Amino acid sequence: MEQINLPQLPLSVEWKEENLFLLDQTLLPLEVKMERQDSAQQVWDSIKALKVRGAPAIGIAGAFGLLVAAKPHLELSEAEFLQALKKEADFLDSSRPTAVNLHWALERMLKKAQENQGKSNEEMLRLLRDEAVAIQVEDGQACEAIGRHGQDLIQEGMGVLTHCNAGHLAVSRLGTALAPMYLAHLAGRKFKVYADETRPLLQGARLTSWELQQAGLDVTLICDNMAGAMMRQGKIDLVIVGTDRVAANGDVANKIGTYSVAVLAQHHQIPFYVACPFSTLDFSTPTGKEIVIEQREAEEVTQFGERRTGPVGIQVANPAFDVTPHELITGIITEKGIFRPPFGQSLKAAYQP
Repeated sequence: MEQINLPQLPLSVEWKEENLFLLDQTLLPLEVKMERQDSAQQVWDSIKALKVRGAPAIGIAGAFGLLVAAKPHLELSEAEFLQALKKEADFLDSSRPTAVNLHWALERMLKKAQENQGKSNEEMLRLLRDEAVAIQVEDGQACEAIGRHGQDLIQEGMGVLTHCNAGHLAVSRLGTALAPMYLAHLAGRKFKVYADETRPLLQGARLTSWELQQAGLDVTLICDNMAGAMMRQGKIDLVIVGTDRVAANGDVANKIGTYSVAVLAQHHQIPFYVACPFSTLDFSTPTGKEIVIEQREAEEVTQFGERRTGPVGIQVANPAFDVTPHELITGIITEKGIFRPPFGQSLKAAYQP
């Protein structure tokens, strides 16, 4: 089957000539800039500062970032090299705690290293590079499968709402929540996408609306607090969002504001779907209550761009994510299909037979 690409959109993570390049998404939509990553600290900073973001893309960046981190340790003994890999992986993993893909990818890289003990450090690095490439390729395949499974949810003339950015910029290609939209669009279906701006960092405004517009989709940008009114007016027929972690019972952690959208969708009897690859499923976390929610800097809320909009000294709450309980979710779209409640049974049967 021919791979589906969106050539008009840049890659978020690129390994080229043995160097890691990340698209600086903090500059979008005004500037498209690929930035070479030369150290573990730089990769950590890029993930923390949201230069690269989106759970799958963070995982891919972490895998390639471990290669960058490993290069200064090649002269160590084999045992010391493995210890250094573990230390660097733990450091990269600390950059963002909520998205499970980062931890998953780094654990997979460390497992590959453990399985190849006895090889030279240079050979180990080549094997780890191949593993990182495999993680990126598999993500692209998963995203395409998500798109194929989800595209028929989008019918002619529909209005589809999404929150934050779970598109091409958040993964290797196509996206999770946006993949069904891209494939429905490529199939010739006419529909409208409504993108929440997603305060406080405007991923919906800066990223989702930009990439959909670049790809030729009919997209309308709305403020977060417009979603309910748009639903009441009958303009929204379907909601598809991404997620950074899915607990064993089907609770999902996604960008702050997702829970509000889910509540509104249930009130207006609008189907609410979550899209994610297998690497976002976390069966070791029983429910959403156990998911660690990242708390970010107050300045993200008290500033709008470079202008201060909150009083000096004001107390600020700035959780990056919220948890949407499984009972508000119509279905979870993965590369294996669309799963229905009870998610604790349906997901586990597919992924842990």
